[in-house]
Amino acid sequence: MSSPRSTQAPELQVSTSGDVSPATAELARAKVLDLLAPVREPVLSARVRLTRMRNPGLDRPALAQATVDLDGRIARAHVAAPTMGEAIDLLHDRLALQLTRLRHDREARRTGGPGARPHEWRHGDERSDRPRYRPLPREDRRIVRRKSFPLACERADEAALELETMDYDFHLFTELGSGEDSVIYRFGAGPYRLAQVHPRPEALAPSDLPMTVLTAPAARMTEEQAADQLDATGYPFVFFADAATGRGNLLYYRYDGHYGLISPAGERRPPQEPGS
Repeated sequence: MSSPRSTQAPELQVSTSGDVSPATAELARAKVLDLLAPVREPVLSARVRLTRMRNPGLDRPALAQATVDLDGRIARAHVAAPTMGEAIDLLHDRLALQLTRLRHDREARRTGGPGARPHEWRHGDERSDRPRYRPLPREDRRIVRRKSFPLACERADEAALELETMDYDFHLFTELGSGEDSVIYRFGAGPYRLAQVHPRPEALAPSDLPMTVLTAPAARMTEEQAADQLDATGYPFVFFADAATGRGNLLYYRYDGHYGLISPAGERRPPQEPGS
């Protein structure tokens, strides 16, 4: 019989950038440790990053981010505020919500009941504390971060839960039923939206997530064309089919005003067979 695993949290790592005092860093540490104290699962890692942006044009230059690994499941929170004290308070509240989401999903899985419904937890959440990107002239923007990884193959409701617990604006994944490169996202408090490289709404895996499935296929573009479209629309990201590979890619604004690019790695997964 194996011995129970310890739930004692590891040392919380706090890093800072910009004008952030040691006392402020300790305040953030105390706030996050207070949230982790009653958690029953093993906390495999916990990190906080505090950043004070120097751009005078930002109305909320204090950024706070926390990432917690609860026995292999990640909760992440990312907020912005006029002062670092306000950002830490917002981070505490946001991370508490993320941990609650994970707890309810775990309990639903254990009892065999319906899966957690992330849309219920985010109802009416406009995310006014979301960090905004720094405005830069188009000619100065560059793709400064590229991420490529095998896409998770999951249902839309599973993708939405990951989007919420990771505090993302969008989530790129392979939709389980159709096998298509897909992105799930939402603007404000509206329903989720699902876009696919080749929309196949009839083939989607069963999901109780309220969402709108876009019927237009993703435009096939180069990275430069995607950047032009991103700047023309002013949206947070553009989902497109890469001109060379045909795979679904995401170009988005980073908080420093430059671009980030997310692309799939590996082969495209086949759709799920009916009844499997």
